[in-house]
Amino acid sequence: MGNLCGQSGLLFDAFVKTVDGKQTGLYVLTNPSGSEVAVTNYGAIIASILVPDKKGKMVDVVLGHSSIDDYLSSPEPYFGAVCGRVANRIAKGRFTLEGKEYRLAVNNGPNALHGGIKGFNAVVWDVKKVTENSIELFYLSPDGEEGYPGNLSVTVTYTLTDDNALEITYEAATDKATILNLTNHSFFNLSGEGDPSVGDHLLTLNADTYLPTDETAIPYGPAEPVKGTPMDFTEAHPIGSRIDDDFQQLHFGKGYDHTYLLNKVEEGEYSRVGSCYSPKTGITMEMYTTEPGVQLYSGNWLSGSYIAKNGNRYPERSAVCFEMQHFPDSINQPGYPSVVLQPNQIFKSRSSYKFSV
Repeated sequence: MGNLCGQSGLLFDAFVKTVDGKQTGLYVLTNPSGSEVAVTNYGAIIASILVPDKKGKMVDVVLGHSSIDDYLSSPEPYFGAVCGRVANRIAKGRFTLEGKEYRLAVNNGPNALHGGIKGFNAVVWDVKKVTENSIELFYLSPDGEEGYPGNLSVTVTYTLTDDNALEITYEAATDKATILNLTNHSFFNLSGEGDPSVGDHLLTLNADTYLPTDETAIPYGPAEPVKGTPMDFTEAHPIGSRIDDDFQQLHFGKGYDHTYLLNKVEEGEYSRVGSCYSPKTGITMEMYTTEPGVQLYSGNWLSGSYIAKNGNRYPERSAVCFEMQHFPDSINQPGYPSVVLQPNQIFKSRSSYKFSV
């Protein structure tokens, strides 16, 4: 195999670097059916996912870069990364917890996004354990980092199962009340990274309601039914079939960038998010999570202005993200599921992406 990382075309050496005094590397998870997932401990990033298409050819279904240097300077800092402490947006970068006001960096219009200037996507995680099909990564976020209270210890484990599912588990604990919303921000194209559009992907979501937002992507509050709107994926629709409809919510974000409330019998149950299918490759991705919501993002801000993996460019809407998580701005919206983590609690969450043809 030499310096080549399995079948992905990525080079191990291109991921070896000292960043913030810590060593980065590339780790390849394999299973008996020949699928592969490459992970770097910079940002806990999923750098590639290779699964077989309908002809048995291996296809890399996530966008990304060919080296650590490219990730460090990327115009898209969230490719495949874990976002935290708080994924998604916090209105005006402010929240009050136990009577104290905290101010965060405002890095997305008037709001705080994905943990701040240097969120979990831009730190080097410690590699705790690696097996043939799994990797355990750990990060200690110190009290006050990016304005958040409490020393927070976070463990993320990626496991590639024998039946071609990528399982992600999160565990976290704090020594002071804090807020937490973790997700993985992989950009999927089931026709293969570098394919110019996900518009033909058939999507179903197990969600009868979604959160409408203002023009800065902060939810108004109450959920609204998807029925009768272009937000409805309760039955399969191509992602691109209604994305340009004259509908205010789609105008705000140049497409889909919304949280869907997953239909659940009980809070925290591990249940189906939905499925996405590429007619080109025949690859279906089924998703499951314990989280209450999923952020559907149709890659509206990708620009194609830089060269990424395998010499590819990623134009607008050439990927779709399914970020299983709590809701945006939850700390400022009392009606939403809580993102507060207390010192006597252990946060646990589990999500998976399962691939088949």
